[in-house]
Amino acid sequence: MSLIVETAIVREVDAETIVSPTATGRLLLDSGDTGGALSTIRMTLAEGADGAVPHHHATSTEFFYILGGKARILSGEQIVTLEQGDVAAVPPLTPHAFAAAPGHTADLLIVVAPGIQRFEYFRLLDRLRRGEATLEELLASQDLYDNHFLDSPAWTHDRQAS
Repeated sequence: MSLIVETAIVREVDAETIVSPTATGRLLLDSGDTGGALSTIRMTLAEGADGAVPHHHATSTEFFYILGGKARILSGEQIVTLEQGDVAAVPPLTPHAFAAAPGHTADLLIVVAPGIQRFEYFRLLDRLRRGEATLEELLASQDLYDNHFLDSPAWTHDRQAS
């Protein structure tokens, strides 16, 4: 069991921010900052924007706390809409994804526990978006970042319907 043995503080002004046309990610605490206990980011999504495609983590639970707006969350085959103040915890090996609900923005605090060193994963995604990395690099990183992509017909159908 990983325990935080020293207080970890990141001020909003000091958080690394990754911006795309439809999302802003604030890298708050990585696993190394918390002795492996958790890693956390804040993700703000534009109206109806995708957050993460279907994937699972082999060893960690992912928590979603909705700070504002509405988000659609895939957990297994179930898709739910969460509103401000709602929380969901998706266990290891469970397919999941998230997006802003149609017609809404979403502001989420995402916590992965135990922690995974994930900041380099988000930087890789940003490089991929800018054409500075390849899909092959992303796919090759699945074990390193414990982020295993998969197909979800339920999620594909839900996103196409919106």
